[in-house]
Amino acid sequence: MPVFLKEEDISIVLCGEAGQGIQTVEAVLAQAVKQTGYHIFSTKEYMSRVRGGENSTQIRISSDRVASYVDRIDILLALSYGAIDHLKDRIYPKTVIIGDPEHIKSARESENNLPTLNTNFIEIPLMETAEDIGGLIYANVIAAGALSCLLDIPKEIFDGLISDMFARKGPEILQNDLKAGEAGYTLGKGLMESEENQVKLSLEAHSTVRDELLLSGTDAAGMGCLAGGCKFMSSYPMTPSTPLQAFLAGNAHDFELVYEQAEDEIAAINMALGASYAGARSMVATSGSGFALMEEGVGLAGMTETPVVIYLGQRPGPAVGLPTRTSQEDLNLALYSGTGEFPRIIFAPGKLEDAFTLSQRAFNLADKYQIPVFILSDQYFADCYYNIPSLPLEEVENEDYLIKTTPNYRRYLITQDGVTPRGIPGYGDGLVILDSDEHDEEGHITENLEIRTQMVDKRLKKMEHIRKDALTPELVGSEDYENLVLGWGSTYWPIREALENIRKKGLNPDSGETSFLHLKQVYPLHSSVTNYLEKAEDVIILENNAHGQMANLIQLETGLEIQEKYLKYNGMPFSVEEVEKRLLQFMGIEDSGPGGHGKTSGEVL
Repeated sequence: MPVFLKEEDISIVLCGEAGQGIQTVEAVLAQAVKQTGYHIFSTKEYMSRVRGGENSTQIRISSDRVASYVDRIDILLALSYGAIDHLKDRIYPKTVIIGDPEHIKSARESENNLPTLNTNFIEIPLMETAEDIGGLIYANVIAAGALSCLLDIPKEIFDGLISDMFARKGPEILQNDLKAGEAGYTLGKGLMESEENQVKLSLEAHSTVRDELLLSGTDAAGMGCLAGGCKFMSSYPMTPSTPLQAFLAGNAHDFELVYEQAEDEIAAINMALGASYAGARSMVATSGSGFALMEEGVGLAGMTETPVVIYLGQRPGPAVGLPTRTSQEDLNLALYSGTGEFPRIIFAPGKLEDAFTLSQRAFNLADKYQIPVFILSDQYFADCYYNIPSLPLEEVENEDYLIKTTPNYRRYLITQDGVTPRGIPGYGDGLVILDSDEHDEEGHITENLEIRTQMVDKRLKKMEHIRKDALTPELVGSEDYENLVLGWGSTYWPIREALENIRKKGLNPDSGETSFLHLKQVYPLHSSVTNYLEKAEDVIILENNAHGQMANLIQLETGLEIQEKYLKYNGMPFSVEEVEKRLLQFMGIEDSGPGGHGKTSGEVL
């Protein structure tokens, strides 16, 4: 009589074809889990297709806070024939696989499955039950109901969420969905009471979690943009930046924001620059190959000293690459985009709070220095969800850098710090002249070579002050370290959780204490980065790209070379298990297998 009991942290994965409503199950379960009082983390991996293929969603449900992707699957709910084979590398002997009899039969008969798939199968009549209710379309809600029952989620919470989600589709469909949820609960109760296939879960709920925020990386960044006073956004849809566009467009009316879906990326950035020239805090959102079309516009921002915020959602390239997967491959693209030489700032949030504060800060600094400011995100960070107590609203302080012009106003007046007081058309008595060619202090085109040199020096002089404004990196762990782990952007939580796991296991390296330095501003680097690196005996950096772009930038900025790199570029994020395994090797501790299961993918240099 198999019994599954996990008390602290459960990894549930739902897998099925595109079009089966996996995201519906995720949305219902995520809210239901939080309203019940459990901590939650959710992320997804999906193929670039509308129908077919195999997509999966991981939901970690825990008595403690969780915010990282893990390879481990404790419960796999298979909604399609290919689901089990798709995830076979993440299945281990204790995984409980729940699915329709036909789907499980198909997996058992497959020659590609691992030996571990011979046990822990539990059949439930998902498809038959769905047909009885009204069609296979209801299988996803039945599955959500079954899992909700196993997780001891009150039925009234589940029904309330189903009503909120499906009421707009009409009373008949809503009633069928409520019936599907009821049928799912019945199936789940049967699993809990069955003598043959008994499943028991035990988690500790916390009432305070119910009032917390459940946000995605996109939500947090979007709220930061609104907090930063964004008033104009123009973009062309492109995964994984489209959710941010939808978020800001959906909140445009309440925050007096103008959203414009442009005909292409070239038009989008030029619209944003036009709005910024008129005085609106403006931004664009795109991904790698879309941003490639914007590069001339970035140069225009540099020449005309026009503020703009650029949200760049990274995904694997070149070209279209893997449109729905994750990477950190566009750091160089952001760093070197645009012809000529001019200053810029690049942020890369790794946790929700940083996504909020950095997005808000981006608008202040863009206006202060009249430059493009980048927010580097990626598919994994944009799509992941987890709960937090609140956002740091107390850190929000918007600064106004616009001035009222006088009749003799010169838009590009050479100043000591390189920043000219910024006027906008119609605000004051002066003319605000702008041109993409080199110009004199008034803004008129010039080919005077002496003025050209002065203007380049003026623009570059800003970097001295931008560097002084750079954010200090976050050190996690003891300041008295010998080993240092570096990460940037979305690698934050997998690295942090892996180190916490190592400490909890009491695995103390002979080589001394290991700490983690996270870079949330990746350009320009804070001056303290050099000191952190020089203090360490050994340094390793983790990146989701093939060349170690951040390591190369660090060497360029500090002169210090990072020898050890753990680089992953197959389109998937780092899992806690593989990071833990690699860090144990880095720390000189014999690897006992952090999870004892799962398959590490990626490349190591």
